Amino acid sequence: MNGGLRVGIDVGGTNTDAALVDADGSVVSWSKTPTTDDPGEGIERALGAVLPQDRSTITLVALGTTHALNAVLERRDLGRVMTVRVAAPASRSVPPMTGWPDELRAAVDGGATIVRGGVEVDGRVHPIDPDEIRRTVDGRDARAIAISGPFSLQDPSQELEVAELVREHAGGAVSISTSHRVGGLGLLERENATILNAALHDVVARVVDGFAAALAAHGVVATPFLTQNDGTLMRLEHALEMPVLTIGSGPANSIRGAAALTGMTDAHVIDVGGTTTDVGVIRAGFPRVAAVGVDLGGVRTNFRMPDVYSVPVGGGTRVRSDGSLGADSVGRSLATHALVFGGDVVTLSDAAVAAGRLEMGDPARVNGRAWPQAVADADRRVADALDRMKTSRDPVPVLLVGGGSALISDALAGTSTVHRPVRYDVANAVGAAIALVSGEAEIVAEVADHRDDAIGRCIDEARDRAVAAGADAGALDVVSVDETPLAYMDRPMSQLRAKVAGPPA
Repeated sequence: MNGGLRVGIDVGGTNTDAALVDADGSVVSWSKTPTTDDPGEGIERALGAVLPQDRSTITLVALGTTHALNAVLERRDLGRVMTVRVAAPASRSVPPMTGWPDELRAAVDGGATIVRGGVEVDGRVHPIDPDEIRRTVDGRDARAIAISGPFSLQDPSQELEVAELVREHAGGAVSISTSHRVGGLGLLERENATILNAALHDVVARVVDGFAAALAAHGVVATPFLTQNDGTLMRLEHALEMPVLTIGSGPANSIRGAAALTGMTDAHVIDVGGTTTDVGVIRAGFPRVAAVGVDLGGVRTNFRMPDVYSVPVGGGTRVRSDGSLGADSVGRSLATHALVFGGDVVTLSDAAVAAGRLEMGDPARVNGRAWPQAVADADRRVADALDRMKTSRDPVPVLLVGGGSALISDALAGTSTVHRPVRYDVANAVGAAIALVSGEAEIVAEVADHRDDAIGRCIDEARDRAVAAGADAGALDVVSVDETPLAYMDRPMSQLRAKVAGPPA
């Protein structure tokens, strides 16, 4: 890690956590505060709770947020997106946004057009009609445009050409997302991810504005970053271009933070929050990536996301009248609604206090009462989630983190060892503070005689993306290179993926 102090902040559904970390990765100070409706207010309060007196010692501030994910799941604050697919006439039978949930489509759909052009799998390019592109955007009132085309990972030139035509014709006020930068192979899934990326621009812009205002309010001039889906960092400008990459940042931060706090680079991670429990896997120090496309709010996508399984278990989860554990949560109202805090709602936190698993609030308010089934239900749900993430029947080492991790038994089924590190309750913020900057690239290339050249080109593209995200170009390391041969081609073709990572510039 670079010298100086770093601040990590993670905005969750229930709490906003912050941690101040030194050059050795040790936690100097930390805080947990309830998440607020105004992102800037909550960030400013969390930041102020951990800052040292001498602000000049801060070299970096990193923020992870669930705002983008919540916007998709709750269908709120999303922008209307005009979709331009460069693929006519071949793809007209399946129009954009096919299969989207009605309420999400109604919130996002700003019109869709399929125009002439497209790239074939063998590299042939069908020409576009510039006048058709201009007519397409005439009179449209969409502030965001998503541009997609088949096999643009192999040749993105047409997406870039259409983007330039749109930019010249529509002016600088429009936000443009191109699919070759967002997703992987598969036109419809990549197009879906690109539409979501365009729709989330204003959501992340509000977070970025609030973050910048919070830094200014506290006189912090350190470089600000947002965390992304793989637990690494990107500059604010990059986040505004690729807001969809923030969707999985919360679980990724917790996974990276758990590894940093324990020194372990290969383990299963269980992060228990106020509303949900997320189970993920750390491999070689980075979150394991989902092997298949991810369903977001009912929409199938194919951009890179951490492999995480979530269950409704958290400190605010309600206990039913029969003593069993429900699925809904009081969320950020835990501190006022739970019995131990003077409220009238029985939560898992109350059940855990009654069972002697933790101390919080006023234990006297649950004296003589117990909800053993709720506690057992919580352990069972988390053990089942862990089992879903394992690749064998063998017990696995587990890192147990999150403010609600004390709710869960240390003797969890399916584990070989359970580690609950010091400062487990702010592992997500620690993960943000210690993160590197990364870049990933995915291309389709012929590999018969020029395989090494194709791999080198993929790595170079990943390096360019890492530098664009804010990495030090001279200190990047190649994290992984994956190759998947493509069947049914008339010559050897492969899908290549490369990832590089390094410290911030």
